[in-house]
Amino acid sequence: MKAFSWKLASLILVMAVSIIYVMPTVVMYKKGLSQPDMWPNKKINLGLDLQGGMHLLLEVESEKAVANSLDSKVGDMRKRMFQSQIVPKLVKRLDSSVDLLTVQTDSGEPAAKFEELLKKEYPDLEIKSKSGDTTVTSYQLALIPAEAERIEKSAVDQALETIRNRIDQFGVAEPEIRKLGENRIQIQLPGIKDPENAKNLLGKTAVLQFRLVDDQHNVDQALNSSPPPDAEILYEVSKDPVTGAVISKTPYLIKKEVLLTGESLTDARVSYDTNDQQFFVSIDFDSRGARKFADITGQYINKRLAIVLDDMVYSAPVIQAKIVGGHARITGSFTQEEGKILAIALRAGALPAPVTTLEERTVGPALGMDAIKKGVFSMILGTVVVFLFMAIYYKMAGVIANVTLFLNILIMAAALAMFEATLTLPGIAGFVLTIGMAVDAHVLIYERVREELRLGKSPSAALAAGFERAALTIIDSNVTTLIAAVVLYQYGTGPVKGFAVTLSIGIVASLFTSLIVCEMFMSAMVKRSEDKPLSI
Repeated sequence: MKAFSWKLASLILVMAVSIIYVMPTVVMYKKGLSQPDMWPNKKINLGLDLQGGMHLLLEVESEKAVANSLDSKVGDMRKRMFQSQIVPKLVKRLDSSVDLLTVQTDSGEPAAKFEELLKKEYPDLEIKSKSGDTTVTSYQLALIPAEAERIEKSAVDQALETIRNRIDQFGVAEPEIRKLGENRIQIQLPGIKDPENAKNLLGKTAVLQFRLVDDQHNVDQALNSSPPPDAEILYEVSKDPVTGAVISKTPYLIKKEVLLTGESLTDARVSYDTNDQQFFVSIDFDSRGARKFADITGQYINKRLAIVLDDMVYSAPVIQAKIVGGHARITGSFTQEEGKILAIALRAGALPAPVTTLEERTVGPALGMDAIKKGVFSMILGTVVVFLFMAIYYKMAGVIANVTLFLNILIMAAALAMFEATLTLPGIAGFVLTIGMAVDAHVLIYERVREELRLGKSPSAALAAGFERAALTIIDSNVTTLIAAVVLYQYGTGPVKGFAVTLSIGIVASLFTSLIVCEMFMSAMVKRSEDKPLSI
């Protein structure tokens, strides 16, 4: 009686918890109607193949992160050389290589001072080659291999976190973002309604820079010949706000030196200017960035300060006065949606290196609904056939097995909702397979009980012996399958993981329903009709 009470209590508890977690999925709430606090807030998550969405495979151009690291050292090295009374004749990264830095200075004492500065301030750089004559000495510098490898690995990890932050702010429910190999990122966005905007957001490098416009040289001459060594030509693109077509491209001669970057941003939001009747992105800097922005605007009054994002000029206003408070705005001919994407990209942070799309798949909601219908139909059909077979072949014992099978399905659905797992089409296949394994457990038990009855034992004795002998076989077969499911989940991807999740949950539920719940129901049936033949 004690064991029976314990089993009954566990059954009531499991059923209560299962119903609570399954109800948000079963009940279709009306819009605006809040669900009770005692129920979980989330329904069962549907995978990409069931509710539609986007699959992307991105590759991080990690070698560009090495080039960016060297570019950031150019301005700093030039300043350090002046502070050490070394006149730099040339400090630039070789355009033909991502990892080589060229430095030229006077031979003799200046060259010796530079090598001393290099050892002291730049331990992550090494001299690859040195040449020159009595007047000028040239150096080719490169990052040491360990530092270059660290930057590349860090770039992929940072890109992963940046993309995750952007997707969270974009509002995609239950995305799957994971690293593949050394420099690839796999992204699955279920239920997304605007794949093109999502793709634009994920691919936007969002490197925000504030740089001076070179007003000392003529931009037209630079276009016809070549720009000065310390400047480059960038364009401001004007688009039609309705069609998005390019209206004009305005060239600017922009200084290469970066005065301020978007690393100091604390907020970015899209707003509307009623006077100019256009959208703009308002940005706020932290205390350090605000001080630096105030210093820049105070130092370069009457100069044009270009706001450059991903090598494109968004605006180049003339600095009228020193700007304090750490507020600025990015203007441009973009729509509200484009401004929103830009603001999200800036808030989430810049990608450390560009990313390229290697693979793109979009699953439409109609295809997802069709997959759901077919998957659910196959599960219902398989379940009905199994239920009929058990009821006809094992009579009352078969009916009890069907009740436990239904409970098994209920527990599996509740576990998916409880652990916020994602149900995929292979996951539905896992459901069907688990039902088959649960039936197999009942068949083993019932055949053992039949053998004991043929030996002349009483119903209660046959029942106890049947469960005892079948239990070890059932546990062995289920545990070995569970091990295989765990391995599939650990090393599998996408659909394989979905199958492994439902299979693992189903195995645990099957052990509970077949060895505990079924025995409890069968024992109750035998006790109520001890003197009658067992209906099995």
